[in-house]
Amino acid sequence: MVVLLIGILAVSTASIFIRFAQKEASSLVIAAYRMTLAGLILAPVALPGAMRSMQALRPGQRWLILLSGLFLAFHFGAWITSLEYTSVASSVVLVTTTPLWVALLSPLVLKERIRRETWFGLLVAMAGGVLVGFQESCSLEAGKLICLSPQDFLGGRAMLGNALALFGAFMAAGYMVVGRQVRPVLSLFSYTFWVYSISAVFLLLFVALSREKLTGFSGMTYLWFTLLAVFPQVIGHSSFNWALKYLPAAFVSLALLGEPVGTTILAVIFLKEAPGTAELVGGALILAGIFLASRSGTEK
Repeated sequence: MVVLLIGILAVSTASIFIRFAQKEASSLVIAAYRMTLAGLILAPVALPGAMRSMQALRPGQRWLILLSGLFLAFHFGAWITSLEYTSVASSVVLVTTTPLWVALLSPLVLKERIRRETWFGLLVAMAGGVLVGFQESCSLEAGKLICLSPQDFLGGRAMLGNALALFGAFMAAGYMVVGRQVRPVLSLFSYTFWVYSISAVFLLLFVALSREKLTGFSGMTYLWFTLLAVFPQVIGHSSFNWALKYLPAAFVSLALLGEPVGTTILAVIFLKEAPGTAELVGGALILAGIFLASRSGTEK
């Protein structure tokens, strides 16, 4: 639990760094820099062991690592890009469905039966994620509650953004489920190095196909790229990948729902953005759901 808490705190910085970096760089370029720098940071420590471990793997396990990196690339590429087309609220609500897809896939792929208590914790935490999104999509005006209309949520550019966010949730679920299968046979450094590096290659390919520029940014933007690679990726996601060796994928994916809570706290400190009532209640539900799920676990 301590490692997952560290991971939650680290990934919670992602939205802050992304917001600053988006002043100059596109979302796809930000994702590419995040994964490329993460792989380069791990290379000096991980590369010797990673080469030996790759040679020792069966062909099927090597394909799983490639698949995990592809899923991660699609997740970041789709989710971060969705923020350019739809509201943060819509994107948050749709991305927080990741644990649901993991819970549905785990019994089929991993043979991990989810207990009723875990399902209850999952639903409580997801309800909290919906409330966090509700805070940003609704407001009180002259004593009336005004929310985004269905047309705003589903129409035009928003529909594309929502589809990208949901696709990002699917890809994150695939990343977790595949990681649960491969992570026990690889060291943490070897697994994260290969997955991050493979993801970086795919993202750089996506950037080339979209003809986005990769250079010419200010020094501060490169700093945000670096911080994004160090904290939410190398520290945050690596903490989740460490946990995948010992904990069920459904439970580890629940920790992802802690990110909006951490982001809200950091926004208060660094952006002076006070959370609304729905965000506070939603954050409490997310934490309660994670706590309930951690007590029940799963049965193999």
